[in-house]
Amino acid sequence: MEAELINAELVLPTHFSFKRIQIYEKYPKGQPRGRWKHLKQILQAENYQNCPPDEPNYVNIESPPSMHPPLRICDITGFEAPYHDPRTNLRYANTDVFKLVRSLPNEHVQRYLALRNAAVTLK
Repeated sequence: MEAELINAELVLPTHFSFKRIQIYEKYPKGQPRGRWKHLKQILQAENYQNCPPDEPNYVNIESPPSMHPPLRICDITGFEAPYHDPRTNLRYANTDVFKLVRSLPNEHVQRYLALRNAAVTLK
């Protein structure tokens, strides 16, 4: 006996609940996605004309100084520097950089300090 074949059409949903919805289905072409706003939209929504002039906002970038301590950066590598050399006053991040700092001639040390606006005449 041969089994009868059943002709049935499967009706599948456009997306399964366990799969991610394609971005073009969620946001048709020409419609904004709603996640990001441009600066012009922010300024219109903020109504910055009514804000006092001494209060910082998106248009007025002048703000009071930060209350946080300044971040100390290694003069050689650019990483965060928890240490500084008392002889040269250069900041360094680790022991390898410390060896390099101690081997630098005074002219190079002065140039690094000048970059940080901390130039001091070394004896």
